[in-house]
Amino acid sequence: MSAFTASKRWGFAVALLIAASSAWAQVVPPVPSIEVPKVPPVIESQAGGSANPFSFNIGMNMPQKPEDVDVAIRILFVITLMSLAPSLIMLMTCFTRIIIVFSFLRNALSLQGVPTNQLMVGFALFMTFFIMAPVYNKIDAEAIKPYSAKQITSTQALDRATVHVKDFMLKQARAKDVELFVGLAKMGPTAVEDLPLTVVIPGFVLSELRTGFQMGFLLFIPFILIDFVVAIVLMSLGLMFLPPVTISMPLKILLFVLVDGWTLVVRSLAMSFGM
Repeated sequence: MSAFTASKRWGFAVALLIAASSAWAQVVPPVPSIEVPKVPPVIESQAGGSANPFSFNIGMNMPQKPEDVDVAIRILFVITLMSLAPSLIMLMTCFTRIIIVFSFLRNALSLQGVPTNQLMVGFALFMTFFIMAPVYNKIDAEAIKPYSAKQITSTQALDRATVHVKDFMLKQARAKDVELFVGLAKMGPTAVEDLPLTVVIPGFVLSELRTGFQMGFLLFIPFILIDFVVAIVLMSLGLMFLPPVTISMPLKILLFVLVDGWTLVVRSLAMSFGM
């Protein structure tokens, strides 16, 4: 009787749950479905423009007018000239001779890192600007200022500037070096004013290398004598295992300072260019 009573109770509870669920389903209304609106691809602002004020475009627009083409060519020429400016300074000015002499002087003093490369190059640049100042003043008066005032064209300004730079290089270059490149170019007899830069520049650089090495050799002579005397003294004292550079380097620095060597070197370099 107990098992029958328990099963009867469970059946009554299940029937009660079914009746309650059906009644709840009738009372609670179904939840309506909500449609999500589609977001438009471009959201316009209230002012009528795009909500994103920034844009980035990559493209190439070819100039349509002849004057625009001329301006574009000039800009390209200026950018190319700026990239070649270090080479032009080294090859068309007095920078080559100055930096060669400074390098020889540092080696003659047996100094490896003093003065530093940055200091030597910077000093050589400022000396180059000082020595080349008369040439620049002529170019500024006859080429740059008339061109800025629109009195001459860019081609005429370039020709006038080239004349003064060529005159400077021809004064410093040996005739033998220039004639060498004239013969290699198979130009034949040519007037000096008609020589192109492709012949004048290599002849000028070759002459500068020769002159720089000559001045460097003359700088080496007194310091080599000091090394020679120190080596003889050390050998006579039996100090053959002591490096002569250890003793000679302070003596060379002392001699260079006592004779005011930097002033003599700078003066000789400036006078070698006719200043």
